[in-house]
Amino acid sequence: MSTAAAPGRLEIKGELSIFTAAELRLQLLEALATCTELEVDLAQVGEIDSAGLQLMLAAKREAAGRNLALLFTGHSPAVCDALELCKLSGQLGDPVLIHSAS
Repeated sequence: MSTAAAPGRLEIKGELSIFTAAELRLQLLEALATCTELEVDLAQVGEIDSAGLQLMLAAKREAAGRNLALLFTGHSPAVCDALELCKLSGQLGDPVLIHSAS
């Protein structure tokens, strides 16, 4: 008898960078293996680099390949800045709250 996997939620805190990408990749893959859909909260990400952006894109691709929903939410100012700088907001397909400069 198989049981349906439940929706999941993962919070990323601190860095989303080359220094944390390998560990976070494993966490994302594990969550995708056990969930029907996954929400990844980025509100506490204080720093992100190109490795972090690559991880986000790879996670979206992996979820799509498994026919699972993956939604990035709570984009911190650092994440918004990186997505805007690299013009990737539209590619991820998630709503992004635009932070004011004030």
